[in-house]
Amino acid sequence: MRESLEVIMRTVFAVVVLFFLTKLLGKRQVSQLSFFEYITGITIGSIAAYISLDTDKTWHLGMIALLVWVAFSLGIEFIQMKSKKARDFIDFKSTVLIKDGKIQEDNMKKERLTTDELLEELRKKDVFKVADVEFAIMESDGAINVLLTRENQPLTPKHLGIKVAPEKETLAVIMDGKLMDKALDSLNLSPQWLDGELEKLGVKIENVFLGQVDSYGELTVDLYADNVQVQQPQDKPQLYALLKKCEADLEQFSLSTQNEGAKKMYEACSQQMVAMLKDLKPFIQN
Repeated sequence: MRESLEVIMRTVFAVVVLFFLTKLLGKRQVSQLSFFEYITGITIGSIAAYISLDTDKTWHLGMIALLVWVAFSLGIEFIQMKSKKARDFIDFKSTVLIKDGKIQEDNMKKERLTTDELLEELRKKDVFKVADVEFAIMESDGAINVLLTRENQPLTPKHLGIKVAPEKETLAVIMDGKLMDKALDSLNLSPQWLDGELEKLGVKIENVFLGQVDSYGELTVDLYADNVQVQQPQDKPQLYALLKKCEADLEQFSLSTQNEGAKKMYEACSQQMVAMLKDLKPFIQN
């Protein structure tokens, strides 16, 4: 029983130490691992298991080994940050697999990658035809990134010459039925504003599982009750429809008046309204 309790205590101790050491190593240790980080993860885990289960009097040596390995890993990362040659030597260089729609067979052999594996990775990127690929490269962590030829790339507003509003981070202002004060303050909004928006939607804050405000100041909510439909804000579409009606009215006034001065004034105002709507359309039309 005493030995079992000692193992439990060592395990808890090893988990706590491993947690803080992993935090020290940074997020890369829990993301897509490079070659050296893969080795580091396996080794640190093995040492931690040794500390937890070794019942003789030398378990503290495992702690020393763990600290030395973490210090060595931090040293390697520091060298990698300072030297491109060191990064290439430790983590490998990126390898071009497809160029101008042509598979680079020698590089495929070098990376020991089969055609089936390459096609599988392309399908994960929604690419089913090698000829559609301008450039495909295997990164040092083993991931394959793909650039399609220009004619096969998806259309964007820029391709169509459409101006769009800059997009900012959407922040959660309500989470688990509670107000997130810091998020609301960063948006320069007040709790009173939020209460007013919730009243428009006909919901109470305690019934909201998640509430988010986008870069345009529009609130969307997800309720605990999944079967309840929430009316989405219609302020922007209504504003756009009102401005379009003003444009139509100005054109009608221009056509109906016999006064040349008034006709020119209405036509000028209508053209200004058209130009303004063109600029505002990306901002206010959903």
